[in-house]
Order: sequence, then C-alpha cells, then structure tokens
Amino acid sequence: IPVGTMKGLDVNGTKILIVNIDGQFHAIGAICTHRGGMLGEGEFSGTTVTCPLHGAKFDVTTGDVLTQPARAPVPRYPLKVEGENIFVRI
Repeated sequence: IPVGTMKGLDVNGTKILIVNIDGQFHAIGAICTHRGGMLGEGEFSGTTVTCPLHGAKFDVTTGDVLTQPARAPVPRYPLKVEGENIFVRI
C-alpha cells in the first residue's frame, strides 16, 4: 500500500480499511456508521477519509467522526508490520 493511499480489505468477514500515512499504517472499519457507505470508495487526504455517500468524515488514525452526518466512530484495529506483511488484530 503506497504512501498516501488506502486499501479496503475483507479480513475474516470484517471489512477494514488500511491507510499509509508517511509510512505509518493505520487500520479502521471500512463501513461508514451513518448509512453503511464503503469508506474505501471515498476520498482520502491527510488523515481524513470521506464517505462517498453523504460526506461524513473520519480520522483514519483514531476512527473518530470529524463531521456529520455520522455520529459514531468506526472501529480502530491494532496492526503490526513485519517486512512486507501487515497483520491486523480483529
């Protein structure tokens, strides 16, 4: 996952979004808490991902809601990088 990009994945039935910010990886839930939009299909800039459905914004480092209409954060998942592998704890 190149710097400044994101990738949506299904990990054992859980949809997650992994982002690379300046070589630091973060994993959050990939489904918007407002109406279920796929965050991986939205825009990603800095540390913010925008839901493509209604524009809710989330901080990809914490999962926190930055703008409504979403009110609940998305889950944040711990991860570990070993070489070229990323391990996410669900």
